[in-house]
Amino acid sequence: MNITERHQLILQRLQENGKVGIQELSDLMKVTGVTIRKDLKLLEDKSLLFRTQGGASITNPYTIERPINEKEFMRADEKQKIAKAALELIGQHDSIIIGSGTTVFQLARCLYPSKHLTVITPAVRVTLELCARPNVEVLQLGGVIRQNSSSVAGAYAEGILEDISCGTLFLGVDGIDPDFGFSITNLAETSLNQKMIESAQTIAVLADSSKFGRRGLGRVCHLEQVQYVVTDSGVQPSMVEQLEERGIKVIIAK
Repeated sequence: MNITERHQLILQRLQENGKVGIQELSDLMKVTGVTIRKDLKLLEDKSLLFRTQGGASITNPYTIERPINEKEFMRADEKQKIAKAALELIGQHDSIIIGSGTTVFQLARCLYPSKHLTVITPAVRVTLELCARPNVEVLQLGGVIRQNSSSVAGAYAEGILEDISCGTLFLGVDGIDPDFGFSITNLAETSLNQKMIESAQTIAVLADSSKFGRRGLGRVCHLEQVQYVVTDSGVQPSMVEQLEERGIKVIIAK
């Protein structure tokens, strides 16, 4: 194996497993541990991985542990499938907005673009997840951080969005109702979500099937403003039909 082939294999193993060991790579590629350490140093210099004791990781081993969000464990399998299905909506050399919420956060966790991608977000957790990710440039919206959502809201964040135009907004919601539209329970973040909608050319709502037929406190937008809804197989066919009649493409994650 030449150096390019070794580096490609190392990055492939990292994407598959999240981490690699020096001895594992040495045995796999039939080279010395010294060679592997040099390879890992070169890849770290290019911000493609983080070296650890005895190997390397795709995530920063020195990142501070975040508080557990109990909502992440609710319908976790469905949210992961939804996030993976939503990846198909991201183009190459694109710019996207990732909103706040546990479902859209899963999108950030599985986002490994092969080309440059700009991610705009009000969610601090999304920024922490992506700030050292290869090929990702993050624009964190500013403002006061709300503890219950680890996300910013208010005039500072909205002001930045006035000068931004991007490709797709991936939006999390708490309620989808054919008459009321898309809504969230946090009224303070409603205005920011509306500004994000104005800044994006395409709107994709990521929501598990439990959100259908429900209404949150604050309406974010009407059905006609959204192009895609990505959800799980538990959604009622009648609800899918109602959305599609209003011009929304519904993607069922498998």
